Amino acid sequence: MDCPGYRHEEHTADVLVVGLGRTLEEAFEQAAIGVYEVVTDTAKIRPERRIDVDIRGEDLENLLYRWIEELLVYTDAEGLVFSIARVCRILKEQGEYKIVASVWGEPFDPERHEQRTIVKAMTYAQMEIRREGECWRVQFVVDI
Repeated sequence: MDCPGYRHEEHTADVLVVGLGRTLEEAFEQAAIGVYEVVTDTAKIRPERRIDVDIRGEDLENLLYRWIEELLVYTDAEGLVFSIARVCRILKEQGEYKIVASVWGEPFDPERHEQRTIVKAMTYAQMEIRREGECWRVQFVVDI
């Protein structure tokens, strides 16, 4: 298992994204980049715009769902795609989980960015968050 990293696995109609990290925060980062690698080649996305994210979830699964959903809202509303994700911390306070993070990217430009597949939505399908040896693994299906 390559830790950190991301990969896409076979799924009947959608895409199963797996994010791997030495920490839970790093696994969430890799999951976000894995989603945008479905959309385009993230190596060609310039980190021109920073978006700060501060969201809460009732559990880690809900937090993961809301993290990816929040990024996809920026894609839908402003055409942004992201190439860098930094999760400062994931913490539990007052019975809720919280993620404090930043992502960097730019508006999708069809002249510079390869158009792969449009990610329509985040789902809870096949969602797992677990520790495997020295690695954290998060996985979920995105609707394409």
